[in-house]
Amino acid sequence: MSLFWRIFSFNAVGLVLAAALLLGPVTVSTPVAPAEALVVVIGLALLLVGNAIVLRLGLAPLRRLGRAMATADLLRPGARAVVAGPAEAAELIMTYNTMLDRLEGERAAGAGRALSAQERERHRIARELHDEVGQTLTAVLLQLKRVADRAPEGLREEVGQAQEATRAGLDEIRRIARRLRPGVLEELGLSSALRSLAAEFTTHGLTVRHDVSGELPPLTEESELVVYRVAQEGLTNTARHASADRAEVRLRPVADGLELLVRDNGKGIGTAVDGAGISGMRERALLIGARFSLAPAPGRGTDVRLLIPVAVAEGGR
Repeated sequence: MSLFWRIFSFNAVGLVLAAALLLGPVTVSTPVAPAEALVVVIGLALLLVGNAIVLRLGLAPLRRLGRAMATADLLRPGARAVVAGPAEAAELIMTYNTMLDRLEGERAAGAGRALSAQERERHRIARELHDEVGQTLTAVLLQLKRVADRAPEGLREEVGQAQEATRAGLDEIRRIARRLRPGVLEELGLSSALRSLAAEFTTHGLTVRHDVSGELPPLTEESELVVYRVAQEGLTNTARHASADRAEVRLRPVADGLELLVRDNGKGIGTAVDGAGISGMRERALLIGARFSLAPAPGRGTDVRLLIPVAVAEGGR
């Protein structure tokens, strides 16, 4: 029965009882006798209590829907309000759940397009850094070498310092280009790319241990890129914010598919809210239907996990 008919029926019963009292043989004396007043008060109290119960039961699904709407997060999909209650409330809840399905699908599609555009832009910038800026600095190095060969003894040290600064800048540009476009991922595969990533961060103040299984199920190119980017962002956050001196990158098959774990021994996440990096990892996980989680590590530090389902992990190229 709908909420309208529940309230209407109960009020109709109350009115029928009131009419029966008015039209019946019972009369109310003047002044009102205590017994008669008690009957009227009890009748009104029962009517109010009945209305309160009907409204509370009828509106409870709407309160649950309000809590579900307040806590909804498109980056954590799957949570739905329970369909229950009167017809109007159940229809509203089903409409809300349908809207969430549509919004999650549209967000996933939009995130996919945005991330694809981002990767194309990364490739373009990396190519320009390598082909244009890198070649320019290489030419500068050669010119400095010729200048150093001809320079007087007093200027050779300064020219040598300029050479070292230019060489350091060229190395940094190459490092940035590699991070923007992981060529090792395209050329040697995911396992080698993760080992190279661990080695790269080891040279920047961290001791990063890698544990990559030798036999991994085949992944799509998109899934491999998501795994690599999540590992890269996890190590970047560790290096910048965790105050850690050790980290671990682990990729191995599990019962539900393939799991990536990035663990550090830093200060942990505490009550920090998700920043752009963590939100980006969540969106990348949604793009391939993977599950992303961020939690305290056993003892101390932070665990970044990415679980790729079996259906995706066995997708192949």
